[in-house]
Amino acid sequence: MEFILENENLRVTVESHGAELVSVVNKQTGAEMLWQADPAVWARHAPVLFPYCGRLKDGAFTCKGVRYEGGAHGFARDMEHTLRQQDADSVTLCLEANALTMKKFPFAFQFITTYTLEGNTVSHRVEVINDSDEVMPFGLGFHPAFLCPFEEGKATGDYVLRFDAPQSPVVVETGEKDGLVTGQRRPLFQNQTDIPLTDTLFAHDSICMTQLTARTLSLVEKATDRSVDVQIEGFPYVLVWSVPGPVKFVCIEPWHSLPDARDTDGRWEDKPAAARLNPGQRFATTLKMRFNR
Repeated sequence: MEFILENENLRVTVESHGAELVSVVNKQTGAEMLWQADPAVWARHAPVLFPYCGRLKDGAFTCKGVRYEGGAHGFARDMEHTLRQQDADSVTLCLEANALTMKKFPFAFQFITTYTLEGNTVSHRVEVINDSDEVMPFGLGFHPAFLCPFEEGKATGDYVLRFDAPQSPVVVETGEKDGLVTGQRRPLFQNQTDIPLTDTLFAHDSICMTQLTARTLSLVEKATDRSVDVQIEGFPYVLVWSVPGPVKFVCIEPWHSLPDARDTDGRWEDKPAAARLNPGQRFATTLKMRFNR
């Protein structure tokens, strides 16, 4: 089921399957600003990643001695979320633990997603509640894909990824084939704001950055300063990604956790987590995306 949110600036569509943002339209120009999930390129729009980000070593983890298999980025993006509340500029959806989730993740939980329009900003709040009777570790991340170039006639080189303040990012290296954290880290650059966009930037896959102090990372059209600004403050990791080859979209992905490490023992209890909630506890995080184009 689709839910439409509108204000004077934007018309936004949210799909109950995956609680996924699937369209952001500038009402003044009629321009679509979110990637439209061409299955020949990448068949997603803006999935939310839970209860883990990235890949699991050997496609599985163990918890209390039981093996649980899973694909990349968890299962929340592939399940139906139920409506809790809708207003003209806000919608709240929820995924609760059920027989299907318990086969993938042995904890009772509520995963509550709220989208809100605020001027030209889309706010995406996620709250996780531990309904089980034991400590629940989990990972969480966002994965929105923004159309790029912004319009026909523009080239990849007309755009940059720009921090709002000079940064010295450290790249968390992952394997090109397995997507697992290798244990190696390297500096991306020192005291700069811009990552030039090229058609070879993502040849190795995503770039995972840490040790950031910026408030925002933006996709910017250099000649016009039109942009999409993503708030990254408070997130320990920020990834940028697109499919290899000519750029058709760019993902800016604030994450609270990482893929499995190559040397992991696969035990869920040992996996680094976004949070470890005691019974009844909750964790909340918000992604804000401002569309200045």
